Amino acid sequence: MLASPETGTDYRIFVAAPDAAAEPGPWPALVFLDGDDLFAPALEGYRAARAAREIPALLLVGVGYGASFGKPGNERVRDYTPSSIATEKGSGGSRAFREFLRETLWPELLRRHPVRPDVRILGGHSLGSLLVLDALFQVRPAFTHFLASAPSLWWDERVLLGQAARLRKRQGNLPGRAYLSAGTEDSESMLGDLELLEDQLSSRPFAQLALTFERIAGRNHYDVLPDAVRAGLRALLPAEAGPPKPAA
Repeated sequence: MLASPETGTDYRIFVAAPDAAAEPGPWPALVFLDGDDLFAPALEGYRAARAAREIPALLLVGVGYGASFGKPGNERVRDYTPSSIATEKGSGGSRAFREFLRETLWPELLRRHPVRPDVRILGGHSLGSLLVLDALFQVRPAFTHFLASAPSLWWDERVLLGQAARLRKRQGNLPGRAYLSAGTEDSESMLGDLELLEDQLSSRPFAQLALTFERIAGRNHYDVLPDAVRAGLRALLPAEAGPPKPAA
């Protein structure tokens, strides 16, 4: 467990590290949210990409609570939301959680592992992806790469779209890379909101922000994650991948 002075919560941290003897690093790190429930499918997608030699070795880190979705102690509604709504008690705490990622978790990863400071990937799914995009649309984001699977853009009447628009009005540059996706069998509202964000960012793009939007064929909200992680890492780290492994 890792205690957070920023939120007052002890987080359960999941880690899958490369074989340091074979690949001594330093490695890029992917911090993935909802670790209690989604670390396993995220790891599945990462391992599929590695088996196909599509991406470099990564340190994969899951951030959880020691409690699954909807269970006592799981604070995802508080931590992953940028605004408070009346129907979700305690929501709107993303700022403190982002500070935890930056001020407590990341220094701890640097202390414990050979991590590259220049490739910091934040990933999530659904409400976790709302936090990923909240972390992206900041004046100075703490991460450099962003993987958002089926983001819950519906939150608080699409407050995230307004946040992105206000930031674009304030500044024209936003260095980084972002991958956003949803399964083609996801809900119409999820797909429609993703299209709204894509249109918004296409009409008034940020300089230096490389964006990839993708709809993953035949997948829905509940089975898309391994494919989204594999495709997302492939898109975010194109220059990092090694040559294809020769056939045996």
